[in-house]
Amino acid sequence: MTSQGEEKIHIAVGVMSGTSLDGIDVVVCRFFRTVDTWKYEIVNAITYEYDSFWVARLKNLYNASATELAKAHAEYGQLLAARIMDTIRHSCVKPDLIATHGHTIFHQPNSGYTYQLGSGAVVAARTGIPVVCDFRSTDVANGGQGAPLVPIGDKLLFSEYESCLNLGGFSNISFDNKGQRIAFDICPVNIVLNMLSRKLGHSFDPNGMYAGSGKVIPDLLQILNDLPFYNQHPPKSLGWEWVELNIISLIDTSEYSTVDLLRTFTEHIAINITKVVNDYRLNTVLVTGGGAYNQLLINRMVSMSESRFVIPANSVIDFKEALIFAFLGTLRKLGQVNCLASVTGARSDSCCGAVYMPATLLYP
Repeated sequence: MTSQGEEKIHIAVGVMSGTSLDGIDVVVCRFFRTVDTWKYEIVNAITYEYDSFWVARLKNLYNASATELAKAHAEYGQLLAARIMDTIRHSCVKPDLIATHGHTIFHQPNSGYTYQLGSGAVVAARTGIPVVCDFRSTDVANGGQGAPLVPIGDKLLFSEYESCLNLGGFSNISFDNKGQRIAFDICPVNIVLNMLSRKLGHSFDPNGMYAGSGKVIPDLLQILNDLPFYNQHPPKSLGWEWVELNIISLIDTSEYSTVDLLRTFTEHIAINITKVVNDYRLNTVLVTGGGAYNQLLINRMVSMSESRFVIPANSVIDFKEALIFAFLGTLRKLGQVNCLASVTGARSDSCCGAVYMPATLLYP
């Protein structure tokens, strides 16, 4: 894989838990820096689904007591460490570091705080490997949104695409605009679609099949599209609190059938994403995240835009965010910028992430 002109190989583990609660993504990566670009190789990647205990616990921690939250922080760190070690054992490599995003419980950057569950100290102690975590807090303290964080990875690892769209719990997009990288959250995606699918007894809506059997509810669609967030200028970001305040009351009703709600929200997603793509005249859009498998959503986006939506290999669809967090951890280790003020609105670029060193290194 190496060639003339490549520098030291960096091996990192990236860990990501999305707000849609579909599981923990763990990816082992190699990164190579050439004269003019970074390259990556995915060595191993596994998604570990949450059991019912952790799904219920993570959903309810938003309203937990301080004691419950502190206990969950340590125990979730233990869970992450176990999953990370399982993945490393099947990878036959020696990682330099672990970069874990954790699981977002609170995200209120305008109020000056954000919180991702999963103790980095516990992960470092259990694995014997240095850990980089808590990637968002430095940027929030610096006046930024603390999100999205992946755009510098988009820019340096996926530069062949004009823009990168992630369809996870929320949709976010990143691209160069007037010489600067910008990025922002667009709208909720799987965090709502999966919630509705669970009412039908399924964890998600495969290929948008159930949504496809429903019909759009025009009045509800208009109310959703008129939410003030969609008229705000970036930088801007979304969290569960916003969904709870603005979306849940609209869809948690017996007035409409679940399949009609799924169809309506899918249309809402497609409208708001293509509005951004069309307004910024983005010609090529790399689509990743679980929503890339939702054929109904992709078809609706294609029908609303002349842009080319590129669906990559499954390994990139499923693990791009975890891959980029491994990359962000590598940049943190090198002391290089890994968070862009042009994206988050912070006062300056920064090198984000708290570092925890184990008492004894597993790989000295």
